[in-house]
Amino acid sequence: MRPKVYVTRRLPREGLDRLAASCDVTVNPRDRAPSKEELLAAAAAADGVVGLLSDPIDADFFKAAGNLKGYANYAVGFDNVDLAEATRRGIPVSNTPGVLTDATAELAWALLFAASRHVAASDREMRAGKWPGWGPLQYLGHGVSGRTLGIVGAGRIGTAMALMSRGFSMKVLYASPRRNEVLERKLSARKTDLDELLAQSDFVSIHTPLDDSTRHLIGPDAFARMKETAVLVNTARGPVVDEAALVTALKTGRIAAAGLDVYENEPQTAPGLAELENAVLTTHIGSATFTARTDMSLMVANDLLDMLQGKKPEHCLNPEVFG
Repeated sequence: MRPKVYVTRRLPREGLDRLAASCDVTVNPRDRAPSKEELLAAAAAADGVVGLLSDPIDADFFKAAGNLKGYANYAVGFDNVDLAEATRRGIPVSNTPGVLTDATAELAWALLFAASRHVAASDREMRAGKWPGWGPLQYLGHGVSGRTLGIVGAGRIGTAMALMSRGFSMKVLYASPRRNEVLERKLSARKTDLDELLAQSDFVSIHTPLDDSTRHLIGPDAFARMKETAVLVNTARGPVVDEAALVTALKTGRIAAAGLDVYENEPQTAPGLAELENAVLTTHIGSATFTARTDMSLMVANDLLDMLQGKKPEHCLNPEVFG
């Protein structure tokens, strides 16, 4: 009998076709995340599930999914998954590291430039037909070359983003639990604590995972330490930034601008954020390149197929379930 697989959102065809070659695949037909009730009902009949960051893969999910042999998370992050509960029940879980590194780092740069040079606001004025013509004081922003870039979390994506700064002759600081010898060797980057990084950086880019130690890591105290000319970029996880405090910092000129691809309560934003001209807001598109999203779909398919056969997947988050 072919295994039954449930996919919580339509993915690139390549991954779905790979699953369909040996499994009966059901894909959520709606262009939205399934409700919790829909998710639990589908999981109850599934041998394997592929889900997204927006899906709560919690104790209720694992309790409902009585026949589950594996869960594959279509994301590099996995703070939506109760990994301890999965491990307790002997259910392997996988994610998609590596394949979206460059895509997300590139978007961080896009947000950095857009926020520092008023790209979005200028675009809106031009499209609205309100631009009166060139003027020497219009949309003055902050240049990048020779400035200081602060990397908060120097893992794969943070490292890639920092390495892309070489063409701009930037000074690089990084705050991370571990020393990053690649950044130190290639960029003469300096490891420092978060307080010093915030105080000295012209651009602060967040790349840390979300856990209890990083939730609201960037809040009122952090903004108080930053330069008034600083630009904040977040392509990591929304709750790393206290969004209400960010709104206050942007409104009062405590910092100059921000570029965000992730939010505390997606798809909603904090009150007042969307109205701010010095905030550039994108719709969680960090991995949204054809190559990255296709590779992610193939990765979850391959890992889930391994799990359905009782094998340890390549990108297993809890290998201890295999003994």
